[in-house]
Amino acid sequence: MDPAQRSKAGTRARITASWAAAALSCFAAAVAAAPELARMERAVDVRASAGRFMGSVLVARDGRVLLSKGYGEADLDWKVPNSPTTKFRLGSITKQFTAACILLLEERSKLSIDDPVKKSLADAPAAWDQITIFNLLTHTAGIPNYTDFPDHRSTQARPVTPEQLVARFRDKPLEFPPGSSMKYSNSGYVLLGYLIEKVSGQSYQQFLQDNVFTPLGMKDSGYEVNAQVSARRAVGYSPGPKGPVVADYLDMSIPFAAGGLYSTTEDLLRWQRGLFGGKLLSRASLAKMTNPFKEHYAFGLGVGTAGNGEKLFEHGGGINGFNTKMLYVPEQRLTVIVLANLNGGAADDIATDLRKIALHEQGTLLSDRVAARLSPAQLARVAGPYKFESGEVMIVSRHGGHLETQGAGPPRLQLYGQNALRYFSRTEDLQVAFERDAQQRITGLEMKRPALTLRAARIDEAEARQYAEVLAKKVREQLPSPGTEAALRRSIAEVAAGKPDYDQMGPGFAAAVREHLPRVQQIFNELGVVEAVKFKGVDPLGSDQYHVTFEHGAAEFTIRLGPDGKIVMSAFQPSP
Repeated sequence: MDPAQRSKAGTRARITASWAAAALSCFAAAVAAAPELARMERAVDVRASAGRFMGSVLVARDGRVLLSKGYGEADLDWKVPNSPTTKFRLGSITKQFTAACILLLEERSKLSIDDPVKKSLADAPAAWDQITIFNLLTHTAGIPNYTDFPDHRSTQARPVTPEQLVARFRDKPLEFPPGSSMKYSNSGYVLLGYLIEKVSGQSYQQFLQDNVFTPLGMKDSGYEVNAQVSARRAVGYSPGPKGPVVADYLDMSIPFAAGGLYSTTEDLLRWQRGLFGGKLLSRASLAKMTNPFKEHYAFGLGVGTAGNGEKLFEHGGGINGFNTKMLYVPEQRLTVIVLANLNGGAADDIATDLRKIALHEQGTLLSDRVAARLSPAQLARVAGPYKFESGEVMIVSRHGGHLETQGAGPPRLQLYGQNALRYFSRTEDLQVAFERDAQQRITGLEMKRPALTLRAARIDEAEARQYAEVLAKKVREQLPSPGTEAALRRSIAEVAAGKPDYDQMGPGFAAAVREHLPRVQQIFNELGVVEAVKFKGVDPLGSDQYHVTFEHGAAEFTIRLGPDGKIVMSAFQPSP
């Protein structure tokens, strides 16, 4: 072989080796990604199969899409499945789009974020003299949130112009001096949308289309118009006693620039790649948008830290029938998008779990827990009555290959065993560990939820029968427990004001109120003043049931007090 041939052969060999190495590398990556993908899918499936989630999810890392899939139905009547191209209402994810539009106008010298609002709105009230555009972007203006107003629920079906929407809050007193504090306010972002229209000479909808959606190739995104026919648009649902129900009607002129957009998971990936990839804003503008001011909030984005210590940008949204969550970790170029057309906390939970998986954070997820095959004797060994520190009794019983609980919370909670002593719920992040003494006798249990641990002692059958007799007598007599009506009235008023007295609640109920306070406070404010409370009876678990008439509606409440008079359980649902 002459030198030329040897050179060519060597080149071919190097190319072949290079291709082989590349192929092996790709194969190894695919093999490595397979368990990761399976774990992501389980994280979503566990909520979807429990009826807690319908929607679409997308995960992309370092330029590669890892998961893009729809779950459940976009339209339950017509059995139309959700997909990556289904259009969902975004709720407050809209705010980052509004913030970007403001920064685009600043780049074009149409305004400055340090300008007082009055510079563009000459007729602004005197109370707004010190409010700047920056204050609006960071929720530090002090303008009260119009969606908390008592008449919000009764007016949400009526269309309004931006001017009419601003008029709802323009003459209200400020809640604090501008810049001195931070309180999330949809009013501020409505006012930003109004400013965009005033300064640009275009509608908010058209400015977005011309300057964001079209340049970034977002063909399935826009400002929601109720009457407009839109292909692949999801119907929004809320949980009901017998399954999902169509959510209350909301005219989309009401959320406006604070929550009026729709999009798909695929389009939102284009948005994040465009925003953080420098295709939309200058580097200086993006730095402003992502720099937190107060309470870890920047411009339409929350700024935090992922479990691995890396910077995290995120925002969620909640609107009638829809809950959404989107996050971005710049160091990994990780995008997680979860869009749900069923109200509830599943979108947040799924997004968090998908982030943990993608970043290889330590910890066991709800979907990671695998049930072991336990014998009837092992299950029967831990079955029995348990008494919590609040005085409530929970009965644990064997049902087939798992355990069920009754009392001290949900009427029925199914528990599956990881081993003979450790059990978990498949529908929520809850674990139960049974405890034993030196003689191997079961003495109690520890129930863990996120940020909450409750302990209960095993009691004998005689004490359990005594508790059951008291309960049966209460149910038979159908008389309210002393103090439940007063406690119910007090808790409604406190939650509506955003100031619950947690010392008057059992630890489990207090944890639930802390978690859901913003949403429940909004509902109570929409319902308005309590006009009447009527006792209806006692349910089989001994909880008192009340019908509460509000200024703008009615609801059915269930409440139970512990032996110390503290609220250990309370729940409500709108009256039919």
